[in-house]
Amino acid sequence: MEYKLLGKSGLRVSDIALGTMTFGDRWGFGADKMESRKIFDAYVEAGGNLIDTANQYTGGDSEQFLGEFIAAEREKLVIATKYSLTMNPMDPNGGGNHRKSLVQSLDASLKRLQTDYIDMYWLHAWDFMTPVEEVMRALDDQVRAGKILYIGISDTPAWIVSKANTLAELRGWTPFTGLQVSYSLVQREAERELIPMANALDIGVTAWAPLGGGILSGKYKAGRPEDSKRADFIGESLSETNRSILETVESIAQEIGKTPAQVALNWIRQQEGTMIPIIGARTEKQIKDNLDCLTFELTPEQMDLLTKASSIHLGFPHDFLEMEQLQQSLNGQFAGKIAKRN
Repeated sequence: MEYKLLGKSGLRVSDIALGTMTFGDRWGFGADKMESRKIFDAYVEAGGNLIDTANQYTGGDSEQFLGEFIAAEREKLVIATKYSLTMNPMDPNGGGNHRKSLVQSLDASLKRLQTDYIDMYWLHAWDFMTPVEEVMRALDDQVRAGKILYIGISDTPAWIVSKANTLAELRGWTPFTGLQVSYSLVQREAERELIPMANALDIGVTAWAPLGGGILSGKYKAGRPEDSKRADFIGESLSETNRSILETVESIAQEIGKTPAQVALNWIRQQEGTMIPIIGARTEKQIKDNLDCLTFELTPEQMDLLTKASSIHLGFPHDFLEMEQLQQSLNGQFAGKIAKRN
């Protein structure tokens, strides 16, 4: 395992995070407590230290299990959990981004995790109701109280994240050091605004669903609808485009004697900047297989092949701004001769 600095911070995190939405079988899938412990142990033994959960995962069982698992080596681990999703659908304030939801969710998570602080606390999803000022001040208060060390934001438009961090810098509040997005070879829409924003503001990126809900493992090739519920949840399907991408992944995997999942994970691991895939598993065998991506790296040629096979149109305004005619209108005879900023 190698380690990266998370965004504009000195926090060292492993270049693979463990996702624990599968810890607990209350939702009809996932691992029981014994198997969850085996998955946890395999990840930590491989050198992993970044563990991602959320208050609502498996009805709280994920945090409850983790609270027991981390007790012996709490200081060595970077525990990340989230708030925003409701734990009480009958309470109008049970979820959301507001201060009351944050305080109640954080205190409940601390109890389930059996710890007195959270290393990375994520806003889980933007509610389009709570003012950015309220969110950033409320999070900063919890940092100053010692209950949170760093904050991150997930599933939120780029313009909101930019506004939030600009406001935090202006007011002297704690900024977001982490951004969590859905990102994989079959889901690259975050490249339009979110990832460029993160790079510009030096925010570390963690990628959920790095295997496209299982598509990139190749296990849905038979096309059985009952197999692909996870892929459907993230808005993906085994379309012709995704089949083509999978063929490229499988071709490289066969060439180097690795699995398609390992190849897809390394494409993310080897991206520039802080890009960390969050891997989940339902069995110890699955987590060990995925962790084997640590034993090799893709060549620049293989990375380029995968990038081209899965490329997306960035759309407006990106395509418009790259037009030769516009560049000439902007820069005259110097179009193409002026070095751009990285």
